[in-house]
Amino acid sequence: MSTIRLTAAQAMVRFLSAQMTEDGERFIDGIWAIFGHGNVAGLGEALEQAGNAMPTWRGQNEQTMAHTAIAYAKAKKRTRAMAVTSSIGPGATNMVTAAALAHVNRLPVLLIPGDVFANRAPDPVLQQVEDFDDGTVSANDCFRPVSRYFDRISRPEHLLTALPRAFRVMTDPANCGPVTLSFCQDTQAEAFDYPVSFFEPRVWRIRRPEPDSRDVADLGTLIKDAKNPVIVCGGGVIYSQAEQTLGDFATRHRIPVIETQAGKSALAQSHPMNFGAAGVDGAQSANRLAEAADLVIGVGTRFQDFTTGSWALFKETDRKLVSINVQGYDACKHGTTGVVGDAKITLEKLSGYLGDQRSETFDPQDRLDWLAKVDAHCSARADVPDDYLPLDAEVIGAVQRTADDKTIAMCAAGTMPGALKLLWQAPQGGYHMEYGFSCMGYEIAGAMGVKLAKPDRDIVCFVGDGSYMMANSELATAVMRQVPFTVVLTDNRGYGCINRLQMGTGGAEFNNLYKDCNVEQQPDIDFVAHAASMGAHAIKATDIADLEVQIVASRDRKVPTVIVIDTDPMQGPGEAGGGHWWDVAVPEVSGRAQVNAARENYVAALKNQRAAD
Repeated sequence: MSTIRLTAAQAMVRFLSAQMTEDGERFIDGIWAIFGHGNVAGLGEALEQAGNAMPTWRGQNEQTMAHTAIAYAKAKKRTRAMAVTSSIGPGATNMVTAAALAHVNRLPVLLIPGDVFANRAPDPVLQQVEDFDDGTVSANDCFRPVSRYFDRISRPEHLLTALPRAFRVMTDPANCGPVTLSFCQDTQAEAFDYPVSFFEPRVWRIRRPEPDSRDVADLGTLIKDAKNPVIVCGGGVIYSQAEQTLGDFATRHRIPVIETQAGKSALAQSHPMNFGAAGVDGAQSANRLAEAADLVIGVGTRFQDFTTGSWALFKETDRKLVSINVQGYDACKHGTTGVVGDAKITLEKLSGYLGDQRSETFDPQDRLDWLAKVDAHCSARADVPDDYLPLDAEVIGAVQRTADDKTIAMCAAGTMPGALKLLWQAPQGGYHMEYGFSCMGYEIAGAMGVKLAKPDRDIVCFVGDGSYMMANSELATAVMRQVPFTVVLTDNRGYGCINRLQMGTGGAEFNNLYKDCNVEQQPDIDFVAHAASMGAHAIKATDIADLEVQIVASRDRKVPTVIVIDTDPMQGPGEAGGGHWWDVAVPEVSGRAQVNAARENYVAALKNQRAAD
């Protein structure tokens, strides 16, 4: 057997560079790195030697580097991924939040945090976490519950089994998620005689598991017997690349489609079978269908509470739930009839079973009426006073009027996710929302990741001032790499979304908007100057009309553009005839009358909740 002597770090980098997609591209399209004493000598040397065979990019924060990598994988529909390496200690634990985000969203990312010395000779080293009762524990054990696969590389030969396992997970549609290879720093530098065959190029095929034919037949029978079926489109439709298949299926069999956050834009909003967003942040047209449905067919969805209205949305007494999902865990939630299989293959087989079966019980006019309401609601207000602050809906409308089929709206947390799901009229593939974890601080880094994955698309990142303050430093990275995208920063001077939720549950305004915080001086943050200091083109829009002008002007730049606009913190997106109850527990005992009133309403609403049958 031919061998080659390499350090473990060199072997890892060489292996990563040889793992290919069916399209002949590297599955791991480069590695984000912030070096420290846990990875600079080992992986740092290996990556420098590898050059363009495994490109290395430097970010500003370990968490946001990982967010960029995750957004890249999401935009690539999980067909490619990126790696992220950090030093030992705080550099590593900074990535735990990003690992959780990838885990919840079922997205591939390879995390390679440095770890303690395997030989334990210098223990405790700088930044080492010591467990008084377990000598095998390090800070990196934090990754275990938020990794699909976790391994600690404490011997060079561990790579021979750990690396193939890592790729098996990242390319498995059912178990896809973050992989953490905790790499002991002395092991990185140790040499081993690796088999040459270990580094031969390998193609990783993302398989399409077929459903059991009996499950397909059972579902087909349910559809034939249903009077008011509805399809709930989840992110699995996009990851399966089943967008066209779903559209054809819905059209042929006349079953209307409603959307989750992750599934939005699988069908263009203009598709005649797309009735819009479902659930808490849902459209009136979609929620009416959901409430009347006697058969709810989830395709590639986790049935998150925002989609189901905390399981109070599907009101029909005898309604049945079906879940088509590649992951058995997701297929069998809440008493659903599970069909385990790839979305595209399952819909094709199901359509063959149904033949010319068609459902005609819905009213096509409902979606047109809803879209007309959205257009009116998102239009710019006329004859407003000088001190008027626009609604988030007006901001969305301004961006919508400048958008085309190349525009991708993206966001993650705060007011805008619900507003965009409700109001944004996306072309196919024109929506990128991280709402599984709804992680504040994902937005700027995520926008860069989406643009890297989709360089020919116009990326518009919606971010509130609260999320911007949490994580904005990757703007500097985007400037350095000349990755252009447009940031629409809505400044409502605090956490406006949660402030409204606080008030909606009877609470007093407290600790959310700056005006209600225990501070000696209210901050007046110059976001334009801040963004400009990192090299972005930054400007403040004077009103909605000016916002439209600035968005159009941003498209020809080679660096990010940040457009700041003041918005009304009390109104949010406003009302457009959509929405639904959401289960947010209200205190059972309070000295505040508003809380007690909210509690009564809460108890009454709980009676509509049907988590499982």
